[in-house]
Amino acid sequence: MAAAPLGGFLVPLNGNSKEEKCSISKIVLSHDTTYIGRDITPVADKRLSRRHIAVTISADGSADILVEGSNPVVIQSKGQRNKLLTGAKWKIRNGDVIELIPGHYLFKYVAADNTTEGRNPTTTRDKRPLGEESSKGKQLAQSRKRVHRVPEEEALAENSHDVLQRANQEPNTLIEGIRNFRISKNKLPLTFRLLQVQQLPEWANTNAVSINDVIKGNVLMAVLSNYMVDIDWLLSECPMLKRVHHVLVIHGEGDGTLAHMKRKKPPNWILHKPPLPISYGTHHSKAMLLVYPRGVRVIVHTANLIYVDWNNKTQGLWMQDFPWKDQNNASKGCAFENDLVEYLSTLKWPEFNANLPSAGSFSINPSFFRKFDYSSAAVRLIASVPGYHSGSHLSKWGHMKLRTVLQECTFENQFEKSNLIYQFSSLGSLDEKWMTELAFSMSAGMKEDKKPLGLGKPLIIWPSVEDVRCSLEGYAAGNAIPSPLKNVEKKFLQKYWARWKSSHAGRCRAMPHIKTFMRYSGQNIAWLLLTSSNLSKAAWGALQKNNSQLMIRSYELGVLFLPFARKCEYSFSCTDDGLPPKDELASSLSLEMKPTKLVSLVWKGEENEECGEVIRLPVPYELPPRPYSSGDTPWSWDRRYTEKDVYGQVWPRQVELYTSQAL
Repeated sequence: MAAAPLGGFLVPLNGNSKEEKCSISKIVLSHDTTYIGRDITPVADKRLSRRHIAVTISADGSADILVEGSNPVVIQSKGQRNKLLTGAKWKIRNGDVIELIPGHYLFKYVAADNTTEGRNPTTTRDKRPLGEESSKGKQLAQSRKRVHRVPEEEALAENSHDVLQRANQEPNTLIEGIRNFRISKNKLPLTFRLLQVQQLPEWANTNAVSINDVIKGNVLMAVLSNYMVDIDWLLSECPMLKRVHHVLVIHGEGDGTLAHMKRKKPPNWILHKPPLPISYGTHHSKAMLLVYPRGVRVIVHTANLIYVDWNNKTQGLWMQDFPWKDQNNASKGCAFENDLVEYLSTLKWPEFNANLPSAGSFSINPSFFRKFDYSSAAVRLIASVPGYHSGSHLSKWGHMKLRTVLQECTFENQFEKSNLIYQFSSLGSLDEKWMTELAFSMSAGMKEDKKPLGLGKPLIIWPSVEDVRCSLEGYAAGNAIPSPLKNVEKKFLQKYWARWKSSHAGRCRAMPHIKTFMRYSGQNIAWLLLTSSNLSKAAWGALQKNNSQLMIRSYELGVLFLPFARKCEYSFSCTDDGLPPKDELASSLSLEMKPTKLVSLVWKGEENEECGEVIRLPVPYELPPRPYSSGDTPWSWDRRYTEKDVYGQVWPRQVELYTSQAL
């Protein structure tokens, strides 16, 4: 993709109007509009909106400023200080100074024609509260139209360019996994897929998906659930959403971004932030429900609805289409249906009426989604909901829900006391007691002789400083791994650390935002959970009151892959014109379960009827993981790193971080 022409820079100044040398990097401006605020500067001051000002470069080198934040901005020009309020516009020229907050956060505008630095990109960093997910460099490339990205070839010095070239040349023996990952359409619900990464070679994106592979066709109504939502990018990437008459966006954004969303959203869109009864919680679930004339598409994934999440990071996505029920003979709800509707009921969105062409007029509430037949669901839903859960609700959510589902399952004897993997992108403030509590849930399940599998040993897959430094985005990728040193350096965690290695999937340098928890033996997988949950008490819950109560702070959602499936064809599609007739689908469905064998991409065994159908899961990291060596340092985002990354940048210490968020 061609980068937008370089328009100039905003150079940070200190209180004496001298160039700042350490805490804040220069901000690159393109000739398109660039939004400046908390999302693109390492500033935690909430007087500064996420999109505080919009800067648009003109052909003559001047720049138009539009104030979008709620607090005033000051422009220093020709010896005068001009105060601008919300909605005000001003034209600045080379050398003018912007005070984002009067007297604070000063930046000098330097037009591209007045600098020789056009080939040296600057890495910008967003500031996110701990316990909430970072935008993965939302500030780096939040939209093709908003944030300039200098082409990598131009950005790197010759030696750094050589490093990148070598890193993209994977040995054939390591790429067989992803290169051969081809799944027939009728088997797709049994596995998940990785999202496409722009800067990777073609082989690394085999069977990977983009957002337009998911949101397509004649969508009548959509529910989009996420933490971060960039409406500008979403509508530019999926313009067909403008034609969808009913769109409900369930989000976790703060007030500053919400104000922007309200201004930018189509008039028929409804924005809703679910209640958060316990402090420091978030709405973090990432899912879509797309209603079609034929049925509903359910998608559970790991990406925020922003540009960089769908283009630059290792992500995962599962989806399955389900037909409308025969309303004259509505079947009883299955486990998937009950779990889905019960979770949706906790979100408390405002009920609305929708006239869906060829389907009818409906009141859109959680019970509406009982009108679809989920009896062919290939996964189980594992959700978290904020609150204090006890009694019959103790096992409904978080790690206690996972424990309950696994306890009902029988696994092969090879998984007795087999290892666990926790892989995620944000590390909470943990202790050994809680780690044991979580491992007990993750280790649930029975062997073939009906005896417990036994406690498994966990490993934490976490990028090292060197992984981040040499990644596709350099140190800026560390914004998507927002864990402070105080959480990472705890001594008891040292025995858990394992390296992020993804040679077989071509994603060693695409830093992970995917979250997976699993139990495995060799290349065989007992179960795998693809989820929005990071490793935190807020996401999974913590037992209290002598284990009679589970406290959860955040909303999360994941899908659990288990080694058995219905004896049926998973061929129904809401968008494929070649789908079989509905009565043929019904006749293919069996309540009987058949065994399947879950394996990694590089599994080399033989397929036979005894072991069941082999289902390959595109686990993006190597099995078994490599424990950290003495020279490896786990990434933490509030340390200073002076060794330059692939863009020639160092990592300054954050100016200020939220420390109260206990993820």
